[in-house]
Amino acid sequence: MLKQFLPTSLLAVLLVVLTVAACAPATTPPGTSGPAPRILTIMTHDSFAASEAIIKQFEAANNATVKILKANDAGSALNQAILSKGNPLADVFFGVDNTFLSRALNSGIFEPYPSPLLADIPADLQLDPEFRLLPVDFGFVCLNYDKQWFADKQIPAPQTLEDLVKPAYKGLLVVENPATSSPGLAFLLASIAHFGPDNYLAWWQGLRANDVLVSDGWEDAYYTQFSGSSGKGPRPLVVSYATSPAAEVYFSEGALTTPLTGNILPAGASFRQIEFAGILKGTPNRDLAAKWIDFMLSPAFQEDIPLQMFVYPANRTARLPDLFQQFALLPETPASLPAETISQQREAWLDAWTTAVLR
Repeated sequence: MLKQFLPTSLLAVLLVVLTVAACAPATTPPGTSGPAPRILTIMTHDSFAASEAIIKQFEAANNATVKILKANDAGSALNQAILSKGNPLADVFFGVDNTFLSRALNSGIFEPYPSPLLADIPADLQLDPEFRLLPVDFGFVCLNYDKQWFADKQIPAPQTLEDLVKPAYKGLLVVENPATSSPGLAFLLASIAHFGPDNYLAWWQGLRANDVLVSDGWEDAYYTQFSGSSGKGPRPLVVSYATSPAAEVYFSEGALTTPLTGNILPAGASFRQIEFAGILKGTPNRDLAAKWIDFMLSPAFQEDIPLQMFVYPANRTARLPDLFQQFALLPETPASLPAETISQQREAWLDAWTTAVLR
């Protein structure tokens, strides 16, 4: 309608003015001396945590505002990221682990970014040679036990996975359902790595006969069914993390100087989970997203990780807190399976496990 009432020359001038205005930088807010901060959105799982100070450090250095978009557990978050392919809900995704690595890479939603910080990351954590997903942290799923319960009963804590099917440990263990729980899936994978794909089900059937309890998730297993830590349940053995004893002391806020629970770390029985971050294809903030990836791999962010998410930093130069050095021991020989094998066999293994243990 505007065009009908203006001479052609005046219309041309107006179009130029409007075009220049549209291309101009964002208006500087009153009382500030620079452009408005850019918003960088990080899509992740519900367990993501970082201190406010470390987030502000990145924001101040890059004139940015960081928005954390939590999207349920890691699997659900990844599904949402895949469904929004081509029109990403965020600039960066964090939280893909090695049990979902192949699925994430095959979806084609990540851009390659060979961060220079990878020079400080051990090669065995770098599972994507095309640098679409970069390792940020790692942790170990293992057995935890209630020290006082075993001392009171004068029964030695089990030392191997094979011990768990012995009569002495009947009715003592609670595990998470691998179909609904990340640590549950990790423990299933540890059993497959330890016993082999042809023999792991026989061991699980032995656990069933020995009255293993299967819980849907970690919180119910640890806080409701487990007797150690702050749990009030009847079972003194639980599948949890190698860092759980350290977390127990930390969150006691001074009430404990040593944990009430301990780790059981036999060779080949603790599964290593590695978490990765990547830049989502289609982000309008590619440069800022790359800076965030660099920041996540830097010592400043890496040293914030242990007491925020209770996992180990991927950067070998990052210092561990004293609490980790005392109570979060690393297994000498963790269980491992190739990410591609996990991707190919995961659903078949879950179906077989469900049939053998729950039906």
